Amino acid sequence: MIPIAIAIALSTVPIMITIVILLSPERSRAAMPFLIGWVAGILVVVSICALLAEAVPAPRSPRRPDTVIGTIEIIVGVALLAVAIISWIRASRSDVHSMPMGLGSKTKFSAWEALGLGFILNVRPKGILLAIAGGLTVRSDAETLPIAVVAILVYTAIGASTVAVPIIAVRVAPGRTEPILIRTQDWLVRHGTAITSVVLIVIALLIIGMGVQRL
Repeated sequence: MIPIAIAIALSTVPIMITIVILLSPERSRAAMPFLIGWVAGILVVVSICALLAEAVPAPRSPRRPDTVIGTIEIIVGVALLAVAIISWIRASRSDVHSMPMGLGSKTKFSAWEALGLGFILNVRPKGILLAIAGGLTVRSDAETLPIAVVAILVYTAIGASTVAVPIIAVRVAPGRTEPILIRTQDWLVRHGTAITSVVLIVIALLIIGMGVQRL
């Protein structure tokens, strides 16, 4: 679960949106709702995927290969690989770097807008594919319900960490963190898509390898 959660954490879109919110006049009322929405989205989507994965037939004997799970993991990995490659190609062909989701001119966020945005980011194709991979891992490798719950909570905590840390840092030391946020935002605008694509390619290959290993 940890590598998949790291891929969630290194997704640059929620990080960039977090920075936009923290640099906006409404950060005091929008930052925490965005974090709550992001955490809730990760938790809900991966939990639903784990529950749905319970419907996947298991091998009759522990010694037999988990063919169905392995096949689905390979399909998910290939789909992630395609998403990553397409994103990388688009980024390499474009000379214009801009903020995600048209946020370049967005300066005000209500608490409900931030909450909904945080949640809805988890239902993008990339987020759903990663959640499916996480749910399949829970279904296949968690032997008991407590282990499954702990795995999902750890997955959520790691996935949400890169949004939570800057929000907490701004609350603790706003004056010191603002210049760092501005520099980070400029750097992510230029390189964010490439970073996300590379991370996705690595994780996609890992998921494909997991699937092959189960066959």
